[in-house]
Amino acid sequence: MTKKESFQQEFEQHVKEGLSNFPKFLSSKYIYDDRGDKLFQQIMALPEYYLTTAEFNIIQRYKSDLRALFENDKGFDLIELGAGDGKKTKVLLEELDRHKSNFTYIPIDISQHAIEELSSSIERVWPEMDVQGEQGTYFKVLKNLAKYNQRPKVIMVLGSNIGNLSHIEAINFLKQIQEIMSSEDQLFMGFDQKKDPLTIQTAYADATGVTQEFNRNLLHRVNREMHADFKVNSFEHWEAYDPESGTAKSYLLATEKCEVHIKKLDLKVSFNKWETIHTEISQKYDDLIVEWLAKESGLQISQVFEDQKKLFKDYLFKKKE
Repeated sequence: MTKKESFQQEFEQHVKEGLSNFPKFLSSKYIYDDRGDKLFQQIMALPEYYLTTAEFNIIQRYKSDLRALFENDKGFDLIELGAGDGKKTKVLLEELDRHKSNFTYIPIDISQHAIEELSSSIERVWPEMDVQGEQGTYFKVLKNLAKYNQRPKVIMVLGSNIGNLSHIEAINFLKQIQEIMSSEDQLFMGFDQKKDPLTIQTAYADATGVTQEFNRNLLHRVNREMHADFKVNSFEHWEAYDPESGTAKSYLLATEKCEVHIKKLDLKVSFNKWETIHTEISQKYDDLIVEWLAKESGLQISQVFEDQKKLFKDYLFKKKE
């Protein structure tokens, strides 16, 4: 079975499980096909979606510091989980290239399209750069990262992607990273910070409706790939942020009673009016929560980088001594 066939089988099993459950759920990771990638790039350009700009400014501001922290006599492997279009990472790549740093860039993403586009764009600008892209989900790819043990690793997870995991899942994820790290390795990870709840709410429910189309892309994929008959426009995007827990939740909301037939799965799914499909969480943090996550995972914070508006932080972790 090819990687593509395996991923499709996993997607179909997930849809069957998620839409047979109550309450219903579908994972946002399956939004990312060619159309989903383009919609997310549009989201990142929205003025309401502060996360991209804030973290871009951090990397721009501290790129020379980061280069100094990452460089060593042996060279290093720069491994990025959830690389996407690499807009922020390219700031760091330019800095490393300009100073002739000895490194290999290994971008990893669930979207094969994203990996191909990113690798091609880097080759056009820096044709000599060693880039080894790989398609896959975080948890599957982590098992393979242990093979990069000939020289120090810098593992990057930008964009607060860890926020898509519950705290328990995040600890499990961080533990898996910690287990493949040596004492010389580093983890550079973005965490969106708790802030004015309205700022967060607006970031995930833009007035132009791009986020709604992004979320609906899940249903478009099921229709296309599993021969379903979702009336996609009958499902509205709904965002709810709880400032107490720091959890933003995204839903698709059925605006009318309906039945959906997913032919490839031989599955009929009924929706009551206002019934939800839970698609995503986006967790927000403060220093105390990140310190707790690190401690539970066998990591320790070595440095913290914050944007000037104090919206976002990137933390540098090492394995606990």
